[in-house]
Amino acid sequence: MSHIYLDNNATTPIHPQVAEAIKPFLNELFGNPSSIHFAGRDVKAPYDAARDSIAAMIGAKVDEVVITSCGSEANNHAIKGIACVRRNDKGHIITSTVEHPAVLNACRYLETRGFSVTYIPVDGFGLVDPEDVKDAIRNDTILVSIMYANNETGTVMPIRDIAQIAHERGIPVHSDMVQALGKIKVDMTDLGVDLASFSGHKVYAPKGIGALYVREGTVLDSLIHGGHQEAGRRAGTENVIGIVAFGKACELAGIHADEYTARLERLRRRLLDGILETIDHVRLNGHPTQRIPNTLNLSFEFVESESLLFSLDRKGIAVSSGSACSSGSDEPSHVLLAMGIPGPVCQSALRFSLGWETSEDDIDYVLEVLPGIVGRLREMSPLYRK
Repeated sequence: MSHIYLDNNATTPIHPQVAEAIKPFLNELFGNPSSIHFAGRDVKAPYDAARDSIAAMIGAKVDEVVITSCGSEANNHAIKGIACVRRNDKGHIITSTVEHPAVLNACRYLETRGFSVTYIPVDGFGLVDPEDVKDAIRNDTILVSIMYANNETGTVMPIRDIAQIAHERGIPVHSDMVQALGKIKVDMTDLGVDLASFSGHKVYAPKGIGALYVREGTVLDSLIHGGHQEAGRRAGTENVIGIVAFGKACELAGIHADEYTARLERLRRRLLDGILETIDHVRLNGHPTQRIPNTLNLSFEFVESESLLFSLDRKGIAVSSGSACSSGSDEPSHVLLAMGIPGPVCQSALRFSLGWETSEDDIDYVLEVLPGIVGRLREMSPLYRK
């Protein structure tokens, strides 16, 4: 049976060249980069080189990149770090209703500590209107946190415009860019944000490594206290294997960016067109054009996504019904609900997220088996009428 992996927004396989790059650090290069002897020096240079690659990928200065354990830590560090600096003010934070749980739950936690939060709504495409951000700003607003690309729908937010509006009032801007990196251009100078979160396992590096961009001059409290790693900004023994892998992944993404984007867009269109031609009552969720190239979120009305997931899995096809961080929940997607999509339609949604290893044959196999699966499940639904 074929095994086709179309859940790359949840995690990506480690790229073969990334796996090759970290092999020496599994054996002879084992030192602690904070040590001053030969074993530490042997890993310090490649550690620094990897940070250079990450910085180059996002258009940042090297000392603006803080290594973290994951994107969720980076999100928490950005939001709570700003809040801690302004803890005596107990100020106001602006975010959106479609953020990743790492942002939403960090904000909800701060609400229990006396901070206030405004959750900006989105339109039917999942877009935040920059004017809504402008209207929500108060005299005590301390941070705006809006994601760049949504992990469920792929919709790309107008983050540049949002940053400009916030900066006119002297308010720092954080953006969760975990799903944008490696899929669309990410340039800190161009986008103008002050803080941005990234994750290695979304770009073919291992799990357990991430980064936080902190614009020079941005005052941010530490989230983890201990030693003096990361110039005193994030304590903890450095994850050499992780950062070398992340650096190599960024290097590869930078080299192949245009080719990768064009290929993903072509495959995504092939999948969408094929589904719409063979299956009725299918709804595209998210913006039709303002989106990352690899992501397709579709609702197959009159069918529960869980049944679709199990049926596709039996055919060797891995997809998801939304964020992996929300798996196990019986509730409809908070992202789709925020877009005004009715609950039953939300619960019929699947997310296809393509990757570098996805082929035309993979897409054709999905198009071969999916119509029959949907048709069979609809025949069992008392709500479906042809």
